[in-house]
Amino acid sequence: MPESGTDRPALDAILEKVLEAVPFQLTMDGGPEAARERFRALPRRPVHPDLRTEDRTIADVPVRIYWPDTTEASPPVSIPESLRSCPPVSIPESLRSRPPVTLFFHGGGWVVGDLDSYDGTAREHAVATGAVVVSVDYRLAPEHPYPAAVDDVWAVTQWVAAHAGELGADPERLAVAGDSAGGNLAAVVALLARDAGIPLRLQLLWYPATTWDTSLPSFRENADAPILGRGDIGGFSLLYAGDTDLRNPPATLVPARAESLAGVAPAYIAVAGYDPLRDDGVRFGELLESAGVPAEVHLAQTLVHGYLGYHGVVPAATDAVDRGLAALRAALA
Repeated sequence: MPESGTDRPALDAILEKVLEAVPFQLTMDGGPEAARERFRALPRRPVHPDLRTEDRTIADVPVRIYWPDTTEASPPVSIPESLRSCPPVSIPESLRSRPPVTLFFHGGGWVVGDLDSYDGTAREHAVATGAVVVSVDYRLAPEHPYPAAVDDVWAVTQWVAAHAGELGADPERLAVAGDSAGGNLAAVVALLARDAGIPLRLQLLWYPATTWDTSLPSFRENADAPILGRGDIGGFSLLYAGDTDLRNPPATLVPARAESLAGVAPAYIAVAGYDPLRDDGVRFGELLESAGVPAEVHLAQTLVHGYLGYHGVVPAATDAVDRGLAALRAALA
């Protein structure tokens, strides 16, 4: 497990100033709708506004699709007359092929979050990886407890796997990504995809909730961490679980409890030092490796839960996000 207590580096100084200027805690205070309003009200900078997008419904689930500039759907390039007689250039097959596709599942404790609040994050995934990104607006708890979110993300995943060509994407280069609760859903989809014979290149898990084991050291060390505390995790988790018996939870709720993790997609797991979920992601990486699944765990020691939202603002967060996106791009190459 990572360093703990006084041995670990201090919270990033720039991030600390940002948190002082724009304080936020992901909490259930005031109920689900109040939590959603607070999340929607967070300031968000414009990210790649010229990217082509489309809102549509897939398998009865709202999604937003993002096309990088490399796709067939991009506007044609006008070639000057003076260059049309030049000898043809040999273009590698990998550059001529259709772009890969990534399904993105947003975070928010399965209770908050939507397409708009994660629009910038989805755009960054598309631009940094050259992939078509399908962001999924799955149903939220407590109005729609488990397994509604799983049903939604899995239905969209199956459709994309079968119809990627209709999006101008390569069905043989498919990945899933998600943060926090969305990381849980991405890990669950990786299990379902394995069982359904749908090959995935990578599961990119940003500070995921995979074990639901609050006895891990980071839950104690970061009980009152910025952004997300231990008590908040418990509140969101119970709303999502609904009537599910947590004494013996199914793997589609707690993926670390799967009977076997062998054969699932390779994983890149990003965790943060000041996050109760830090050791959850580390532990899941260990379980994957024990099952013979390649898993890279990156610990951003000075960051907090939700650091995707500080990409381009806090240098340490930018570096950590770029590392994960580079891993996704490499897996989809």
